[in-house]
Amino acid sequence: MQPFIDELTQRTIQTQLGGGTKKIDDQHRKGKLTARERIAYLTDTDRPFIEIGLFAGEGMYAEHGGCPSGGVVVGIGYVSGRQCVIVANDATVKAGAWFPITAKKNLRAQEIAMENHLPIIYLVDSAGVYLPLQDEVFADKEHFGRTFRNNAQLSAMGILQVAAIMGSCVAGGAYLPIMSDEALIVEGTGSIFLAGPYLVKASIGEDVDAETLGGAATHTEISGVVDNKYPDDKSCLDAIKRIFDKTGHQATAGFDRIAPTLPAKNPDDIYQLLPTDRVKPYDMQEIVDRLVDNSAFDTYKPDYGQSLLCGYGRIDGWAVGIVANQRKVVKAKGRTGQPAEMQMGGVIYGDAADKAARFIMNCNQKRIPLVFLQDVSGFMVGSRAEQGGIIKDGAKMVSAMANSVVPKFTVVLGNSYGAGNYAMCGKAYDPRLMLAWPTAQMAVMSGASAAKTLLQIQVAAQKAKGQPMTPDEEQTQLKKITDQYNAQLSPYYAAARLWVDAVIDPLQTRQILSEGIAAANHAPITKSFSVGVIQT
Repeated sequence: MQPFIDELTQRTIQTQLGGGTKKIDDQHRKGKLTARERIAYLTDTDRPFIEIGLFAGEGMYAEHGGCPSGGVVVGIGYVSGRQCVIVANDATVKAGAWFPITAKKNLRAQEIAMENHLPIIYLVDSAGVYLPLQDEVFADKEHFGRTFRNNAQLSAMGILQVAAIMGSCVAGGAYLPIMSDEALIVEGTGSIFLAGPYLVKASIGEDVDAETLGGAATHTEISGVVDNKYPDDKSCLDAIKRIFDKTGHQATAGFDRIAPTLPAKNPDDIYQLLPTDRVKPYDMQEIVDRLVDNSAFDTYKPDYGQSLLCGYGRIDGWAVGIVANQRKVVKAKGRTGQPAEMQMGGVIYGDAADKAARFIMNCNQKRIPLVFLQDVSGFMVGSRAEQGGIIKDGAKMVSAMANSVVPKFTVVLGNSYGAGNYAMCGKAYDPRLMLAWPTAQMAVMSGASAAKTLLQIQVAAQKAKGQPMTPDEEQTQLKKITDQYNAQLSPYYAAARLWVDAVIDPLQTRQILSEGIAAANHAPITKSFSVGVIQT
């Protein structure tokens, strides 16, 4: 797996440079910290910062110069001992302007705050909507305006929002900090107005400079729009620390946690246990043993429905229920009662779906968070599977998972194909965090299967036109289709579009899941579990 880890490291270093070293130097010359420097100064050094959407926008907007990390840094960290969501505009990327992916990433940050009842901090330094793409970011339901709707709802939910105006804050974006519960501003660099000096001149003919129009003095001494002003970035961030130092504590969900212990089996073994050949069998139990505390795992119905591994364990002390795809070769008795040797291959069989549905119900009954480990090819197909009721069994599993009231967390280890992605709590089913290892692949089907299917369609179309392809032309076209499809299978392709929250080193899995459960524990469960109508 080392090449995958090396690629992840290199991509991370490059992406964290944002707009590049020259733009970073420009920020420093203005007396400003960069977005990442602000977060590093604000957050507690002895606690982790879990970044969300690092690779958002990667490979997108090339004709506009790119938008590294979506032009905004987002994550879950600790300020004065309080876990919170932090959103920091990166002014080194197009002056912090909002691209379509920027809006999506900001909304994801607010969603995390809402779901987990976490306070949220906005470090504002943005030129507003990126005008060449305004039609993709302005008017729709999940566009720029949704941010302010979420501002209002977060406040109504009693979730603390603190905003620091540390740079430009223009037009509609001016509402974000002022709809927060507390708004601070940095003198000299922070400014906030609905229309800047040039637009004011064009609209009403008034000549006014930015500081008079919307600087720190104007909004703390005259308009009262902002609560307080500070001479520089660090003093403003220190003020935020003091706010959180005095903030009260709220009720929790009560998820069970004991003193953490490390896995008894060496987690580094994961690098050898997970094959890079996506069709090679391996035992998922061995992976689980290197994720759970003391490698202790209580398997649920171990001899039934063996294509899914279900059971209870602890991750960093937190009690969890794990649902994982099994890929080893097993000797098992199916529903027909006939012994058979079969390779699980990440396929979900009917008996496994039935088992998983019941296990998910049990975890809801006992208020145990769920962790899904995906390496799934899809549900079993064919006449035997259909006659055995695979659709009914799959529907039971999906219904139980979709209606789960305990928090869900998903990690894509390898394949994530077709309806298997859905049943194993894909992004559409609201996992609190959706993570991918560098070995992950996500699509309707595998690259080989998709390429052959698409080629058959093209061959038939050419034949119908009376222009059949030669064998060489077929091979050339197959390679072209395969290369294009495989590029879309990449976890970085998924991360660029925020289909996953992060691509992570497998050795980070325990820590990130632990922090995710700690975040979820801030939100008491108020709904009762029900799966609606399911055929039995």
